[in-house]
Amino acid sequence: MKTNNEIKEIAVQVIKKEKKAIENLEKYIDDNFSKAIKTIFSSKGRVIITGIGKSANIGMKIVSTLNSTGTPAIFMHAADAIHGDLGIIQNDDVIICISKSGNTPEIKVLIPLIKNTSNPLIAIVGNMDSFLAQQADVVLNTTVDSEADPNNLAPTTSTTAQLVMGDALAVALLQCRKFTAQDFAKYHPGGALGKQLYLRVEDLYKQNEKPMVAPDTGVRETILEMTSKRLGCAVVVENDVVQGIITDGDLRRMMKSNDSVDHLTAKDIMSDSPKTIYENEYATKALSMMRASSITQLIVADDQKHYLGVVHLHDILREGII
Repeated sequence: MKTNNEIKEIAVQVIKKEKKAIENLEKYIDDNFSKAIKTIFSSKGRVIITGIGKSANIGMKIVSTLNSTGTPAIFMHAADAIHGDLGIIQNDDVIICISKSGNTPEIKVLIPLIKNTSNPLIAIVGNMDSFLAQQADVVLNTTVDSEADPNNLAPTTSTTAQLVMGDALAVALLQCRKFTAQDFAKYHPGGALGKQLYLRVEDLYKQNEKPMVAPDTGVRETILEMTSKRLGCAVVVENDVVQGIITDGDLRRMMKSNDSVDHLTAKDIMSDSPKTIYENEYATKALSMMRASSITQLIVADDQKHYLGVVHLHDILREGII
């Protein structure tokens, strides 16, 4: 068994080789890359990505990235394509074939069939003299000096180069389409990223209790209201208009400065400049306001300061927004 230092050195060398492979891609970005982007951007169809082996795995990941950034894409396994799945291809689709060697038997069988469809064929290939490179309409070069393993066999640097080229395509297309954060949210509604972009205060506060006391409510009744509503606060309201807020911190300060509290009312201990937020604001803004003021709740009110409810930090964290 190798020592700890030897194991760490292996990892460092792999990272260095993969880093070099990525850096070398820069010199391969030429007019062919621009042509590939314009071909896909102008197409009325989808991007069909195909490959075999580890290149197929990379292809599936690129498909996911394209779909999530506004470019419709679908994966077609090269082996399955020549056994019936070729019907996936529609007239306006653009085909991207990924292969390190560009000469595998499945690729050599598949490419002439794709050429018969007259669909544009883009190659992401690591061998510029290969069958695939010679047959493609557009060639994106992902040649690497060697794989990261000592036998130069395991797909490592080559698949990394393919993945990075796919990312470059996706991001270039994203910017050409002027794909916005709001567009991104449409494709990621269930994840934390999507929630940051679409979840609003009104989606959160309505499920909460509505702690509320009048200005002349006694301290004991106020504490009971705070305890029963479990939001760590009571909003002081008069004629449905927010007058202030009482938090756990206000109660502690009151206890320190008063020997007796029986004579005090809500208006005596409330903070009269509470932080409020409109219900149509994004939850991320509510979180930013809480962080900036080191508080855990905000009053939800309209532009006339009519009391609507309370949104709590826990409501936001529960949705995975941090």
